[in-house]
Amino acid sequence: MSNFVAARVATRFERSFDTDIRSKFFRGMEFREPEGDPGWFGPDSAVWYVHSHLPTVVLGLVAAAYIEGLDPSISWMGYDHSRLVERVDGVPTGNVDPEGAAVRLGHSIAFFIGTAYGSTRTAENLARTVRAMHHTVKGVRPDGLRYDADDPDWLRWNYATVVWGLATAHERYHRSPLRGPALDRYYGEFVRVGEALGGTELPATKAEVAECLESYLPKLALTPIKAFGTGPNLRDSTVPPWQPGSAFMDWAARDMLPRWAQKLALYQPPNRATLHARRTSLWLAVNGLHRATGPLREFREAQARVAAGTVPLAAPVAVTRPAGPDPVRTRSEIEAAL
Repeated sequence: MSNFVAARVATRFERSFDTDIRSKFFRGMEFREPEGDPGWFGPDSAVWYVHSHLPTVVLGLVAAAYIEGLDPSISWMGYDHSRLVERVDGVPTGNVDPEGAAVRLGHSIAFFIGTAYGSTRTAENLARTVRAMHHTVKGVRPDGLRYDADDPDWLRWNYATVVWGLATAHERYHRSPLRGPALDRYYGEFVRVGEALGGTELPATKAEVAECLESYLPKLALTPIKAFGTGPNLRDSTVPPWQPGSAFMDWAARDMLPRWAQKLALYQPPNRATLHARRTSLWLAVNGLHRATGPLREFREAQARVAAGTVPLAAPVAVTRPAGPDPVRTRSEIEAAL
């Protein structure tokens, strides 16, 4: 990629990100101040390194959302409560709402960038808001089983899928990925995010996360919601390849799944030549974009915040568990605050 083309790509991406994501979902977050505040992780953390590569973070979130939805309760939670689902007069149609999908992705990116690089106060506010939203997600599946987003089992599954997705995308598609003990350090640090959202007894290494995910297999299944929106059913999709919900991103997510999950999702890898070509194309695309744009402005601002060192005796936050029960807030109040 020539310097001229790279500069054009970087300018267009930064402009698009500022318009579609930063201006809408980063409001109220603080990355530049207070000076010396290391936040939840700090500049020497594995989290700062992994999350500085935005294209693999987005890819990881897409993969995490895919495996997360293999839990029928999660699938129905999304159908009943998520902006992902198109609604007519408040009634879900079963189709994906592209605008809602963009909103959900925007909030997810803001959360994982904000908790990584934001000030301590910013990270705490984000966690508090997500917990409040979880408190409102309760209901009954069509088969009569109740679901509750505050259920400890659900929180553990949700956490494991997210850290797995982010770490797996990083390991496969980052230009210089962490591996072995260095990657396990990322898993261990990321536990702070899960605990801040109310999770307990969370897996803290790559092996523990893999074991945790597979232990849920007896509870998993393909709901109609998941089956109708994946694999061959997306052949006629008009969603651009680089966006969540496209046939290509669906392939990328399923290709990263553990083998047992691929079997559940009826995923059969293409022949070796095609598989290699697809993975290579995706690797080149995400790293070409990152090389052209560089780390996000928020990452650079966080670096500047601690460039002179951290305030005396300050260290990255180690304990992020909620200190007490959250105040009761309606979904409308939470969305208004956002």
